[in-house]
Amino acid sequence: MPLPLIRPLAWLGLPFAAGLFLWVSAASAQTDFRELTPTERAVFHSQIREALLGLPRHILPNAPAPALDIMGDAIAQDLSRLTDSRSALFSPDLPGFGPADAALTVALFTAPDCPECAAAEADLRRLTETRDLRVTLLDIDTHRDLAQALEIDLAPSYVLPDMMLRGHIPMIVMERYLPQ
Repeated sequence: MPLPLIRPLAWLGLPFAAGLFLWVSAASAQTDFRELTPTERAVFHSQIREALLGLPRHILPNAPAPALDIMGDAIAQDLSRLTDSRSALFSPDLPGFGPADAALTVALFTAPDCPECAAAEADLRRLTETRDLRVTLLDIDTHRDLAQALEIDLAPSYVLPDMMLRGHIPMIVMERYLPQ
């Protein structure tokens, strides 16, 4: 028996929800889709593909194309705040360690009595032994205005010239964030 004509729900104006729903003519309702010939399987595959590719147009016909970068505005704002705060974050006059003229800079926000902060600082100290890295240490309470301006609410938090990272980052991961 040839494969019946299968129309996607979009043809009926119904949305896809918790699975793939297809309208099948009453005469073919008994079709066992597990026993299709290769030709029937190819036709069925193409019809499912067509239905899925057409889905967004049918569900939201007037919706704009989805933005590829949904976080673009937030990232741009963060980068702007980092640029505006550069001297307060990376000045060689601030407490820290590593060469004052290092090529790489990281500001580490810490808090008193914070074991994760101590671990983060220890990891960064080890990194300064193998990299041209300067680390500025900033107490999140003492530098509350700067932390709030950057929307930092957790210690430890790392601030690099082009990104902010929350929480303790293991040294092996931190190495990947630092340019070579």
